[in-house]
Amino acid sequence: MSAGRAHTWSHGPQIRRGGTVRFRLWAPACETVWLEILSEPAVRPMARCADGWHEVIAPAAPGEKYRFVLPGGMRVPDPASRYQPDDVHGPSELIDVSQSAWSDAAWTGRPWEETVLYELHIGAFTPEGTFRAAIRKLDHLAHLGITAIEVMPVADFPGKRNWGYDGVLPYAPDSSYGRPEDFRALIEAAHARGMMVFLDVVYNHFGPEGNYLSLYAPAFFTDRYVTPWGPALNFDGPHSRAVREFVIENALYWIQQFHLDGLRLDAVHAIFDNSRPHIAEELSQRVRAAVPDRHVYLVLENERNDVRFLQREAAGRPKFCTAQWNDDVHHVLHTAITGEASGYYVDFRGDSQKLGRALAEGFAFQGELSPYAGGPRGTKASFLSPEAFIAFLQNHDQIGNRAFGDRIHATASCDAVRAAACVYLLLPQIPLVFMGEEWSASGPFPFFCDFGPDLGDAVREGRRNEFSRFPEFQDPAARARIPDPQSETTFDSAKLGWEEIEEPSHRGWLDWYKRVLDTRGRWITPLIGRIEHGGVFRVLGPEAVEVRWRLRDGVELVLSANLSSARVPGFHPAQALIWSEGSSSTENESTSIGPWSVIWSTGNL
Repeated sequence: MSAGRAHTWSHGPQIRRGGTVRFRLWAPACETVWLEILSEPAVRPMARCADGWHEVIAPAAPGEKYRFVLPGGMRVPDPASRYQPDDVHGPSELIDVSQSAWSDAAWTGRPWEETVLYELHIGAFTPEGTFRAAIRKLDHLAHLGITAIEVMPVADFPGKRNWGYDGVLPYAPDSSYGRPEDFRALIEAAHARGMMVFLDVVYNHFGPEGNYLSLYAPAFFTDRYVTPWGPALNFDGPHSRAVREFVIENALYWIQQFHLDGLRLDAVHAIFDNSRPHIAEELSQRVRAAVPDRHVYLVLENERNDVRFLQREAAGRPKFCTAQWNDDVHHVLHTAITGEASGYYVDFRGDSQKLGRALAEGFAFQGELSPYAGGPRGTKASFLSPEAFIAFLQNHDQIGNRAFGDRIHATASCDAVRAAACVYLLLPQIPLVFMGEEWSASGPFPFFCDFGPDLGDAVREGRRNEFSRFPEFQDPAARARIPDPQSETTFDSAKLGWEEIEEPSHRGWLDWYKRVLDTRGRWITPLIGRIEHGGVFRVLGPEAVEVRWRLRDGVELVLSANLSSARVPGFHPAQALIWSEGSSSTENESTSIGPWSVIWSTGNL
């Protein structure tokens, strides 16, 4: 595998020949900065260079610990630290990832249409919660039919447990999961089994604890925009070039130095940039230019459902990002099988038009008024091929943002879950399975963190107050039952109970998922590249739709889905059956379909 074009990093240490290292820090608010190498008796002054940079070349070797000393004596880690052995407040460790030998030289990735994503949290995926422990579960995923794992953020965060979206040192894998070479070993092991590896990265904010940037580089942030989680990064104001490079180089670092196959850009709707090109567009162009000889994919989360970043070139190749997490598919499936209508589900409950549209065209909202958002949402998406969307029934957000982190089986019947699952797993959109879903894991996935006492108290109360607008949590006593995100017990409850697989009911679910994904690989995957745009749908009853995708060679793929508890007549499946879930009956060439039933078929137009 090619590591891509050589890159000289603006941020972070640059190991040079002859046993020296160039240390750099962008600290425009400081006249003087010193380098402290902990093995040396004295600090070294750094030269102030143009545009707020400070630099020094010093003898150092991998394994050395170092930090920067600000005027007044404050000691801070390198914001581009490659590893923090003593957590976010401690010194950085000098790491040379470029010199490690790789065994995946022949790996160039996999075609996008073959992608079946599996989202996992390193700390909760195994009892040990480490990169190395995750390797031992890769055979399970390969046998299941997973072709890509998507790792929740690993950027160094404060404490020993966190979802990952509070990271403050985005180049450093959190030490609770292992060392950088352990993460590389996980990636290499996945490639050896034919699986890609994606990493979730957060470029819209930094976490609230352990971020020292404002002390020496306040221009890293802007007060012209506000995110729900903290100050917005300065991508379009004065001195923004260094900020843009910090983020772009981070993406390049993971792709080139760790051989990752893709990144998920978290909450792009909260990345504010009114310049041209937008930071997401520049990042995607730079990444593709850096690794032209292998498959590399960028996916994103975007609440606004704006197709701007999903544009295609004339040949159909993504111009910027490959695909977007499709919350609308989750919402229409969830409301159909649970009947829930609180929060954002109010936009989808009982709306079979939106069910059909999300399955056929990607987005349910394409410019219409969203009562929950209080304004129009989305843009026209029917011209995009289905592979521009990632569909799921569960993920970290849709489970963990519930008060108790309960999974779908706690709310919907097994028949309903199975019907919805075989819709999204066989949809020509790209499916994403959340860890443990494949055997109907009984444990929750609640929100958890490990902040210092003062911030921890605020997070605990803030999370419980967040649910006070829901009728079932009006009583303070009810809110007090919501798990404490700071408690280690809450984190432990999120860990997968792998022993469940040996129980007959869970084994049955695992076998079912394997059969569905095997069917996807044999029948659906070969069709995806022949579908040029969204399908057409018709509503046949409450929560019951038929969707047809026309392939360029005169074949059509047909989905007949009844996600309700009543039998519905009027379906017309194609000639060749791919999958049938539930019950159906045929009279006069028209099929009625039973409760919680799904038929996938193909035929000639």
